[in-house]
Amino acid sequence: MARYLGGVCKLCRREGEKLFLKGDRCFTSKCGIEKRNFPPGQHTRRVRPSDFGLQLREKQKAKRIYGVLEKQFKGYYSKAARAKGVTGTKMLEMLECRLDNIVYRLGWGSSRNLSRQMISHGHIKVNDEVVSTASFQARPGDKITLVSQEGKDMATLFAAKQKHKVPAWLSEAKVGNKLSSEVLRMPARDEIEASVHEQLIVEYYSR
Repeated sequence: MARYLGGVCKLCRREGEKLFLKGDRCFTSKCGIEKRNFPPGQHTRRVRPSDFGLQLREKQKAKRIYGVLEKQFKGYYSKAARAKGVTGTKMLEMLECRLDNIVYRLGWGSSRNLSRQMISHGHIKVNDEVVSTASFQARPGDKITLVSQEGKDMATLFAAKQKHKVPAWLSEAKVGNKLSSEVLRMPARDEIEASVHEQLIVEYYSR
């Protein structure tokens, strides 16, 4: 599967805000935004963006937050457009219910990138079956568990440094030597912490 292999700090700099792509580093003075709070590349005079420019930037920001590329992101939008309800909200619900995002929201991985690595290495089970696909769509009632000691050690380490709370649509419990969680329901819009204006993305794809 295609994935972005370039530097991630410049992605935050391009969007002008922290996207929390490097885990704990984003909370330190080493963060790219803290050190160089200006867009990467050759710098020219800033101009006021057009409506299209605002829509494009919002779409790019959402892609980078959730770590998906254009084709996959457009697929989420297409599914959301066909579903009942508000298209933008439905799209964010699907992105939030990706397995890599859930592992990140639980604090088991310090970033979505590390969460994807934990999944691909077989550290995560969904309903007692190992799932190695980061884009797996979790549904209400799904139980997510760490299955290897290495994964548990990583999760314990990052949970101790966790800078965000587990959202209300997920339950977290430690049973014996296992870390487990259950998807209680689909997330409400006000429970999705991503700083995304989804209506601009809908307008971009509706041109």
